[in-house]
Amino acid sequence: MTLPITVVDAFTDQPFSGNPAGIVVLEEAAPDAWMQAVAAEVNLAETAFLAPRADGEWDLRWFTPTVEVDLCGHATLASAQVLGGEQAFHTRSGVLRCSPAGEGAIALDLPGTRPTPTDDDLGSWAAALGLATGAVVAVLEGAGWSFVEVASVDDVTTAAMHRPALLALGGHAIVVADATADDAIGFDSVCRTFAPSAGIDEDPVTGSAHCLIGPWLAERTGRTSFLGRQASARGGTVAMEVAGDRVRLVGHAVTVWRGELLAAPPPAC
Repeated sequence: MTLPITVVDAFTDQPFSGNPAGIVVLEEAAPDAWMQAVAAEVNLAETAFLAPRADGEWDLRWFTPTVEVDLCGHATLASAQVLGGEQAFHTRSGVLRCSPAGEGAIALDLPGTRPTPTDDDLGSWAAALGLATGAVVAVLEGAGWSFVEVASVDDVTTAAMHRPALLALGGHAIVVADATADDAIGFDSVCRTFAPSAGIDEDPVTGSAHCLIGPWLAERTGRTSFLGRQASARGGTVAMEVAGDRVRLVGHAVTVWRGELLAAPPPAC
């Protein structure tokens, strides 16, 4: 038995940019160890596994090369791109609904989290990110992320992760600058994400990060709609709409290649 596997670039309308995700459409639920082994073989930030449900919806799970994660926005967007139309995904983070959003875009309804302050040492974070003292203005936390606010967009783009130091601080960081006051930039936020603790030194475009950035911006501006830019080497754009404890992310996705997975999961006992 073979299984289809598709690689989709998410949060972009151009191939070879945004964040690539591997999407495997299963005939039935597969063993955890097999899915983790496939994700390690594919070696993208996330590989998503879709299993059909009796009610016509889908179970969805996400694996990095080393661990299973609770929420992945870009691989959910990529899964919706592969299946087409409106979809409901049953996940560790509840039921996530996706729908066409016009002009080829896809909207994701995801849980939002407002990050809360910590008493972390700002200097330690600056050192871990290769930034000057004073560049880190606040460290917050939420949904398993360390949320590091920096003083400027330049601080985001020049950050250079020091891997051992970041791992000592937990190994996962959203580095973000508020750009709402700078009309010339064209974005309300600019961010990068680093997650060596999950086997991802830098994630190209991170939907789950924007589930914190949207509520963070909403609290400080009183607005509900924002446009974010992730300033990785590949780059990507994420539209955010905050509604209570949910965040609607809107982005494009491009299918790059399709193939067959020959190493099928072992039969169920």
